[in-house]
Amino acid sequence: MEKILPTSTAGSMPKPSWLAEPEKLWSPWKLEGDALIEGKQDALLLALKEQQQAGIDIVSDGEQTRQHFVTTFIEHLNGVDFEKREVVKIRDRYDASVPTVVGAVSRSKPVFVEDAKFLRRHTTQPIKWALPGPMTMIDTLYDNHYKSREKLAWEFAKILNQEARELEAAGVDIIQFDEPAFNVFFDDMNDWGVAALERAIEGLQCETAVHICYGYGIKANTDWKKTLGSEWRQYEESFPKLKKSNIDIISLECHNSHVPIDLLELIRGKKVMVGAIDVASKTIETPEEVAATLRKALQFVDADKLYPCTNCGMAPLSRAVARAKLQALTAGAEIVRAEISI
Repeated sequence: MEKILPTSTAGSMPKPSWLAEPEKLWSPWKLEGDALIEGKQDALLLALKEQQQAGIDIVSDGEQTRQHFVTTFIEHLNGVDFEKREVVKIRDRYDASVPTVVGAVSRSKPVFVEDAKFLRRHTTQPIKWALPGPMTMIDTLYDNHYKSREKLAWEFAKILNQEARELEAAGVDIIQFDEPAFNVFFDDMNDWGVAALERAIEGLQCETAVHICYGYGIKANTDWKKTLGSEWRQYEESFPKLKKSNIDIISLECHNSHVPIDLLELIRGKKVMVGAIDVASKTIETPEEVAATLRKALQFVDADKLYPCTNCGMAPLSRAVARAKLQALTAGAEIVRAEISI
């Protein structure tokens, strides 16, 4: 990365209304068959264009070809029955009807590799690709086969590693693993969660990132945040372990959160994607607000290791709001860039 403070998004962008119902997670597709394949590619190009027009440096597919950041990956695997559903509590916060693991899990074909090749063909910019992390995957399923969260996580880590290696070969520059579960299940995370993540990145030459946030701006998450008190210290549990890990970049929620900024001291030396855009609010940040968040982070992160980003995915937002927020992110990063280079 030549540019200092290169900007990116956490992953998802809103979908166009002709592809799926906007501002909604798990929104069903409005097209089918060949029209759906073409529609997803059109939406991917649109998401790319919107990022480019907003001045985003490290671009993604906007997760346009997936309904959900976890389940779409799982849908392509063997051993999971989507017809057989059970209600489980996701991230200890809300009940959801989820598919059941009925046999050994495996990946018979690539999941996102063709999409990644398609994106690579349409841009020369650095590309970031998001995959669900092993621990967050097991939190979105009912396991009737392994009967062990840890065992299932290790199986998923192996599968993710296969996918990640092919994504790297397709030209992806940064592979990001989304692990919101790291903010909830501290014992598991310390016992085997970070180790499973390291299994997922084994042998990769491209950069790797882990994204740990407080969730999309949906009611179950915003309600949970209200119970966390005036200081959100969850990162204190995962950062020491992640600092010692082989993961290159740590992506976290910062703006409008109650995360004490000095927790970043725990990962000093790592590259950090600092969330400077609140995705749980429709209010557009000013460039100055973004700059203020970045300046705070710069007390604990060297300028050449700071990557301005969004707090989480923007799928539940309207396209106009997402667009304006990305423009604010770029403008805020520009302010701080100018201050650094003086």
